[in-house]
Amino acid sequence: MTLASRLPEYPWDELAPIAEKARAFPGGAVDLSVGTPVDPVPAVIQDALIAAANAPGYPLTAGTPELRSAAAGWLARCIDVHVDAASVLPVIGTKEFIAWLPVMLGLGPADTVVYPSLAYPTYDIGARLAGAAAVAADSLDDAPSSSRLLWVNSPSNPTGRVLPAPALRDAIAWARSRGCLLASDECYIELGWTASPVSALHASVRGGTLDGVLAVFSLSKRSNLAGYRAGFVTGDPALMKQLLLVCRQAGLIVPGPVQAAMTVALSDDTHAVEQKARYAARRSVLAAGLTAAGFRIDHSEAGLYLWATKPGLDCWAACELLAAECGILAGPGSMYGSAGVSHIRVALTATDERVATAGERLQALTR
Repeated sequence: MTLASRLPEYPWDELAPIAEKARAFPGGAVDLSVGTPVDPVPAVIQDALIAAANAPGYPLTAGTPELRSAAAGWLARCIDVHVDAASVLPVIGTKEFIAWLPVMLGLGPADTVVYPSLAYPTYDIGARLAGAAAVAADSLDDAPSSSRLLWVNSPSNPTGRVLPAPALRDAIAWARSRGCLLASDECYIELGWTASPVSALHASVRGGTLDGVLAVFSLSKRSNLAGYRAGFVTGDPALMKQLLLVCRQAGLIVPGPVQAAMTVALSDDTHAVEQKARYAARRSVLAAGLTAAGFRIDHSEAGLYLWATKPGLDCWAACELLAAECGILAGPGSMYGSAGVSHIRVALTATDERVATAGERLQALTR
């Protein structure tokens, strides 16, 4: 079996015919499908990247001391998580890290990766790359004894659901009792709307030790750095040493200028507050428009998306309707698991002008 044969087709390719319909709509398409940032990279971050551009030598795989300190400072300041800066590891985009974590952990056919029934597809892809089994389960009672990696994601992509602290505590206890690593994807943790997300690394959740717990953080949405491929991981100190060794041996290194930009981004909260306010305003416009058009919004208490359903339509029919009647491109919920067949995912990542246009078109849509 080849590596490629383990993988499904790239899911977003299936959306191409619907995208053509949206682009044909008078006034053009409003693309709310993929959550890619559209707002400028803050000038203070661009300046840091440019200032560090003369970087002829190899960067530090572990990250500069300044970057690790900035990451630890952001964790303490913004989400009340306290870790040793030496346990911070910068990564080349969190998607890449998530995809390769099972391989880095040495998982194989005898092992199982567990993730939510509605989830970011890359959790499953990571299991496939390692040749491990994958189980989508919301109840840990359904997880097999071979479970070696448990993914939790709060706020959730795609649903925006926030896991309460007791649920996270129970998941950590379950994982520790079985020698299973709990990895928490917290890429949207600062984007709470009607709920306040808590980190799996918070002392009230993980208890007096970080053993067996890892958390993943991204600057893609917080700082509009998706194009910089900037993220970091931290948690169990012993595990972090092992992951650093793997990255050093494999040459998985965040470029030096990007490390400098990350350092500034993690040290500055003003731009993140301003960006969150932009997303909040866009969220209000889109939520009002979807509701007026007969959609019901479920969960969505945090994160970068609205999780919506229209009675009588499955996700593909709803996407067809929005493309043909509004020129709006949304993501079919089934891309995130069979439990999403009745929902669509609507991203907040379009310009103010495009979001306003989408809101007007939705308001005009006949129920």
